[in-house]
Amino acid sequence: MIPRTLFDADHEGFRDAFRKFLEQEAVPFHDAWEEAGQVSRALWEKAGEMGFLCPTLPEAYGGVGVDFRFSAVIIEELARLGLSGIGFALHSDIVAPYILHYGSEALKQKYLPRLARGEMIGAIAMTEPGAGSDLQGVKTTAIDQGDHYLLNGSKTFITNGQMADLVIVVAKTDPAEGARGTTLLVVEAASEGFSRGRNLKKVGMKAQDTSELFFQDVKVPKENVLGAEGQGFIQLMQELPQERLLVGITAMAACEAALDWTIQYCKERKAFGKPVMAFQNTRFKLAELKAEITAGRVFLDRCLELHLEKKLDVPTAAMLKQWTTDLQCKVMDECVQLHGGYGYMWEYPIARAWADSRVQKIYAGTNEIMKEIVARSL
Repeated sequence: MIPRTLFDADHEGFRDAFRKFLEQEAVPFHDAWEEAGQVSRALWEKAGEMGFLCPTLPEAYGGVGVDFRFSAVIIEELARLGLSGIGFALHSDIVAPYILHYGSEALKQKYLPRLARGEMIGAIAMTEPGAGSDLQGVKTTAIDQGDHYLLNGSKTFITNGQMADLVIVVAKTDPAEGARGTTLLVVEAASEGFSRGRNLKKVGMKAQDTSELFFQDVKVPKENVLGAEGQGFIQLMQELPQERLLVGITAMAACEAALDWTIQYCKERKAFGKPVMAFQNTRFKLAELKAEITAGRVFLDRCLELHLEKKLDVPTAAMLKQWTTDLQCKVMDECVQLHGGYGYMWEYPIARAWADSRVQKIYAGTNEIMKEIVARSL
């Protein structure tokens, strides 16, 4: 086993504390959350109290001011326990950074401490019924009305959508300008004209609320623009490498967990009078997966190092997202097969991990788009 050198004693202590938190506050209730289609708000509040939300935010805005490796620990432990549907990463490492990096001081003071405490849950509304990976195709409009914008449109597949109190909305403030007419606005769910559609029923990540959102003549104050009008597309491009890194972290932790579950199962399960692990096909399959997962882990950790140095570029993040999620889906499929019929039963963690994995190749930009990004850099 190649040792990891990325994390120090502080990170590992934080990992132990977060794992115990999940084992006590999330694992016993996860089945019920899957049935309900969302986790309890109490989990968010408890996570906020413990400092597990937005840990990288500066202390002035309610965070702990730690480095991104603490966020990586949170994502890894959620994936290892089969809890990737809990939307902490989107809240802490996508929504909060947009406000931190591009929001005015007033916006930061108003919203970031409440996000860190779990008093507000954040979401980001990019995808529309007719626009997914192609963000330039967004149809939602925010028309200048003098002292505010008038927001109209609809979004779909929005993580945390049913529970969100605060939504960053990608909209066109100048539809004629394409990407240059794109602006990011911070919208409170309590705003008149904002409404939620269905809590969408998904193949996997069933405990994660994923929603349709609608905006009908929603008045958004001018001060709720992130950065300046027309800067939205550039802001999205600057933040997407971290989002794709988050996906890769989830992928590799899920692969490692699936391999551990499957090795244990193959040692215990018997077929034709001997453990499944005794068959050469089983051992060779597991050996192949071990090698590929090890290679993926080394690639991911190097990308994490680059990100800490602010050197993770768009093509490298795209390669990471595409390669690790392709591997994740392969690993899950092979591990389900090695579990036999039990691998298809929802009570087994491998079945849930298999169902959860498939969307990883779709969101944060489809893997086909990732290949296009890499190809353009050649």
